[in-house]
Amino acid sequence: MKIVIVGGGISGLSLAYFLLRKEPGLDVEVLESASRPGGKIWTDRAEGYLCEWGVNGFLDNKPRTLELASMLGLAPVRSNDNARKRFIYSDDQLHKLPESPPEFFRSNLLSLRGRLRIIYEIFAPRGTADDETLMDFAVRRLGKEAYEKLIDPMASGIYAGDSSKLSLKSCFPRIDEIERKYGSLIRGMIKLQKEAKGTGKKVGSGPGGTLTTFDGGMHSLIDSLREQLGHRLKIDSEVSSIDRRDKNYGVFLGNGDEMKADILVLATPAHISSKILRQENKEISEMLDKIPYPAVSVACLGFSKEKIGLSLDGFGYLVPYKERRRILGTLWDSSIFPDRAPDGKVLLRTMVGGARASDIALQEDDKIVGDVMSELRAIMGINADPEFVRVYKHDLAIPQYNVGHQRIIASIHAIISKWRGFYLTGNAYRGISLNDCIENSYIWSEKILGLKEVG
Repeated sequence: MKIVIVGGGISGLSLAYFLLRKEPGLDVEVLESASRPGGKIWTDRAEGYLCEWGVNGFLDNKPRTLELASMLGLAPVRSNDNARKRFIYSDDQLHKLPESPPEFFRSNLLSLRGRLRIIYEIFAPRGTADDETLMDFAVRRLGKEAYEKLIDPMASGIYAGDSSKLSLKSCFPRIDEIERKYGSLIRGMIKLQKEAKGTGKKVGSGPGGTLTTFDGGMHSLIDSLREQLGHRLKIDSEVSSIDRRDKNYGVFLGNGDEMKADILVLATPAHISSKILRQENKEISEMLDKIPYPAVSVACLGFSKEKIGLSLDGFGYLVPYKERRRILGTLWDSSIFPDRAPDGKVLLRTMVGGARASDIALQEDDKIVGDVMSELRAIMGINADPEFVRVYKHDLAIPQYNVGHQRIIASIHAIISKWRGFYLTGNAYRGISLNDCIENSYIWSEKILGLKEVG
């Protein structure tokens, strides 16, 4: 039985690895169109700096990723205490995000009225919409000010998204579940904490966990998977289309070659899967095209530490959309993880673009750097020129789980569930994080092997 996985990002690579780990004799092949595997996971090392092209790390709250790392012999590197100190830029200053209720009520990030409005959350009405935007939910439960200064920048930090379009139940299902079950986030958290008392488990509405990476950056994970897969991974192998047949699938490559697959997995971004499926099923192709991907660019800038007047004792900051700045936020990378910058230097990583401002991310590199430096001067008081510059562009960056996302996924599943041995996976469907991708790969590996056993 031939298993072909299209896409050599973390989803495709980890799926192949899990399959072979459980059954080493399987005939598995991974086809990657680019000249290197990893998708948006790539670590650039230059002039003593370590810059992440895409994902900066993962939270250590999901066991599957740590289990995979252990299998590969990779030791996790957890962020230091600075990573717990996070900031929001609002009203011309950086405000530390409160870490406890007393700190929250002492903070001037929200006005007194805004803080008191959050207490009213206990009495706020339940939502009636089946699929509510994050903005509508947050304003209804927490008030407009909390939405603008807390929830909206969180959404832009995770999804680079527009919270007036993002779906609550698709993006933050845990929060949606708590409201539906308990009627209030505050009441729900109190009850959950009582239930968890004595178990040692931490309870929260958010994901929790500690930001984690590996020695040498996130691409260490990709390098290890590539080494394990060996000849089974084929780079520079673009798939142009597929043909569904009675007992197998035809897989057609851009160079004219054809392969046959008994089990076929598309682990590519939704827009790529759409192109591959266009000839086979136009309806699925059109539904996949409804999952938008805004542009995001990342500017990594290195400075001499002595020229930075602001203390970088923290994770970094996010910028609410209402501030009308030209950046989404800046991570103080050299304060989060060790060995990100040479001695005496600091590395700042700034994100621009996203669903509300993709045009900014698509500018020329010099213009992006100019915009970023202008914002760093205004927000952080940095007047020195950077000694190190790297700009990484993602024309199609992060899939957006907008309202209606789950209906799209359900409609696609209703069709492909009738196709024996065909699967769609990746971060466009049920979770955008690296943890989600790896967990889904593990689940799919079990389903594929179960199909093989009955086939």
